[in-house]
Amino acid sequence: MKIQRDFLTAYELPRPARLASNLYAACFPLMKLLPARYILERAKADGKLLRCGKVAETTSGTLGLALAMLSATEGFKLTLISATSLMDEPLMSRLRNLGTHIEIIEDPVGSGAQRERLTRLQAILEEQPDTFWPRQYDNPDNRLAYGKLAEWITRAFGQVDCLVGCVGSGGSLCGTGEFLRDLFPDLILIAVDTHHSVLFGHEPGPRLLRGLGNSLLPANLHHDLIDEVHWVGALPAFASTLQLYREHALFMGPTSGAATLVANWYARAHPDAKIVVILPDEGHRYQHTIHDRAWLAQQEGWPVRLPDAPVTLERITERSESEWTRFAWARMPRKTDRRDIDSS
Repeated sequence: MKIQRDFLTAYELPRPARLASNLYAACFPLMKLLPARYILERAKADGKLLRCGKVAETTSGTLGLALAMLSATEGFKLTLISATSLMDEPLMSRLRNLGTHIEIIEDPVGSGAQRERLTRLQAILEEQPDTFWPRQYDNPDNRLAYGKLAEWITRAFGQVDCLVGCVGSGGSLCGTGEFLRDLFPDLILIAVDTHHSVLFGHEPGPRLLRGLGNSLLPANLHHDLIDEVHWVGALPAFASTLQLYREHALFMGPTSGAATLVANWYARAHPDAKIVVILPDEGHRYQHTIHDRAWLAQQEGWPVRLPDAPVTLERITERSESEWTRFAWARMPRKTDRRDIDSS
């Protein structure tokens, strides 16, 4: 069992890669193992999760896989709630083979059905009150888990001037950024989101690009840490993912492509700065979609030329899946309605 734990502990750490003279990447096989293990271990230590206990969570994929891997090795009984727009058959098969019970919510509009998933999760918790809920969106242990990544980045790359990462729950970027800013007070933190995600002021809607964004505001997203927000559409994210593989042999998922697109632009614009980008998962889940030319050819607007720079917005507005926009967030705190925010 110790060897198994050692393997998963090693598997949760990234590999370093150099993408440009001043741009470095933390490349994860499965980043969500880091918070999943930390949250479960804290729950066991606090007596909230007993041996062979029950765990339930809502997920779009990678956190669910991380919980499934850990539950299989620890003997937990895991239930995951997802949506038809989020969970593909190969991933569901992989989860079931790990002993996970999966419930899928119908999502005909492709919004992610976040509220419906949470409603079903609450029903499970009421039916089985001894079930532990990791609460990835609101549990501060999600953010605290990334102290390990901040330490790894510092050991691997030294002082960092800018950290770029995608946002969904807010745990990885805000957690890592908060720890790093204690060491490097002038650190610039850039959040990568996508259109029709509510995290920074868009209205919720269908999102072709998954693995980032949200239809609810999580407590783990600390807006007052963020210097810039970039909204990357699905098509430039896909193109950047393929370019990352072609130029660096890094076989990653589309969230990694979106983050790399933004990080490359910032590195070119700031040649004297040292930038680190977080690449959260590998591309195996996307072999039959983003890494498949036939599938890409069926996507409206494909192929797309990668833009050299984002469109800088003076006011927050949604754009299409072929566009990439930027807004100077300037560490503004969370607000209920951001439609009246401008960059002045």
